[in-house]
Amino acid sequence: MAKNPGISYWGKAGPSPAASPSSFEEIVKSMKLQPEEYVLSDALKDWVWRNKDHRYVPPELLKAWGFEVRGEF
Repeated sequence: MAKNPGISYWGKAGPSPAASPSSFEEIVKSMKLQPEEYVLSDALKDWVWRNKDHRYVPPELLKAWGFEVRGEF
């Protein structure tokens, strides 16, 4: 009986899964905001206030609005 060669790619790195957009990226896309408009958007500020403790928000935006985050990402 011949020896089964096994899986030839065993131990080799496969293709990396595509990175999915963060919640922040999805919300600014749905609001059709450009980065220079972020600080001026009241709707985005409201979303950030509600989600800052459990969603990623760029630190410079939190600083611009004076928000502090409880917890870690």
